[in-house]
Amino acid sequence: MQARKDWTAMRTLHVIGGGLAGCEAAWQAAEAGQDVILHEMRPVRSTPAHGTDRLAELVCSNSFRSDDADHNAVGLLHEELRKLGSLVLREADRNRVPAGSALAVDRDAFADGVQNAILGHPRITVRREEIDGLPPDDWERVIIATGPLTSPALAQAIVALSGTDSLSFFDAIAPIVTKHSIDFSQAWFQSRYDKGSGQDYINLPLDRGHYDAFVSALLAAERHLPKEWEGTPYFEGCLPIEVMAERGHDTLAFGPLKPVGLTNPHSPQHRPFAVVQLRQDNRLGTLYNMVGFQTKLKHGDQLRIFRSLPGLQNAEFARLGGMHRNSYINSPRLLDASLRLRARPNWRFAGQITGCEGYVESAAIGLLSGRFAAAESRGCAISRPPLTTAIGALLNHICGGANPETFQPMNVNFGLFPDPVDAPGKRLKGRDRKSLYSRRARADLLDWLLSGSETMERGGQHQDQGSTVGC
Repeated sequence: MQARKDWTAMRTLHVIGGGLAGCEAAWQAAEAGQDVILHEMRPVRSTPAHGTDRLAELVCSNSFRSDDADHNAVGLLHEELRKLGSLVLREADRNRVPAGSALAVDRDAFADGVQNAILGHPRITVRREEIDGLPPDDWERVIIATGPLTSPALAQAIVALSGTDSLSFFDAIAPIVTKHSIDFSQAWFQSRYDKGSGQDYINLPLDRGHYDAFVSALLAAERHLPKEWEGTPYFEGCLPIEVMAERGHDTLAFGPLKPVGLTNPHSPQHRPFAVVQLRQDNRLGTLYNMVGFQTKLKHGDQLRIFRSLPGLQNAEFARLGGMHRNSYINSPRLLDASLRLRARPNWRFAGQITGCEGYVESAAIGLLSGRFAAAESRGCAISRPPLTTAIGALLNHICGGANPETFQPMNVNFGLFPDPVDAPGKRLKGRDRKSLYSRRARADLLDWLLSGSETMERGGQHQDQGSTVGC
């Protein structure tokens, strides 16, 4: 049997970007015994979307979306990441706030938790500096996890090296309201169909007249769109509310403002035509974000239009909505099956820059990239997760499963999984079929863990606790 390499001889791994993917990659590699330098450009250089210099700052929603592992692919991904020792999911669970069947977090406490873990890890060094071009040649292993707002110089260098056009799309940010400024003579607490505690959202009822006036105001309002971003497509999973309104007058009433599963206690005999929901944004319960209200309207119009909603006449906004550009590469064309850049195999990519969309998806690809890099440093074989698992399906999609000619950012979903085998003589649909995907994923993930893919020796006090890659 080949002798194991000396841990002290392992080369340093450089991770560029201190967002969710970068922090997860650094953590996983360090937990596997790899020395890591994490490079984060804030506060040396800020971005249009970030408000602090914290690692793992959540710049858009505070929601990690559904936590239902039986019927939702992202909930299944949550479960898998917990089993794989994800730092991001650990801190999300520690800092969760009420959100019905979703996993939402106190964004500041979450970022503090991740940052404290990274800063406290003996194998991780954090450097606050901008990498303003290609990584130096003497960096033998690199993970680029620069996220939605890669610095222009680095982005241009990547494009030049990869020989492909840069791709990008818009992400939008929703406003945040102070709870004390909401009028509860019109608003009420309730989750759709009383999920979670049954009281996890603040609801604002709109009758037909309120709704029609609101949509008309959205369509007539001024929008902010810097010229250099013109022509960039929107991500379908995070459309600005005014863009959704353009697709049809009642689109919002059948989308984020649908009134189903709710009863207005102020007028129980009348079902609202539409309902605006606000979700708790911090652990104290003093801030609430407007669900589905990501927007690129100018701030003056936001104040005027949103304060016209029942219950928000005197609303105080801790943050108004905004837009930022989210850049990504054509991963199916540029990356191999272990996230390495074909043109430069000592570089890996992770997170949203790979074209996976969403906090949890970014963390998942960060987790894999960190473990792949640590295994490679030791000369170990890389065992990829099964395609039938959520994390395996996501990895496959961005590393070759998608068509490079039509590649667009994608959230994890059951459409990325191989079709399950139905019970004899029975074609399962709906929730039953989703449960089948989840049961198969759990079984296959367990088989993968038990097969030796999780037996990579770890350094120090973490030895023999497992990893997704093995020797």
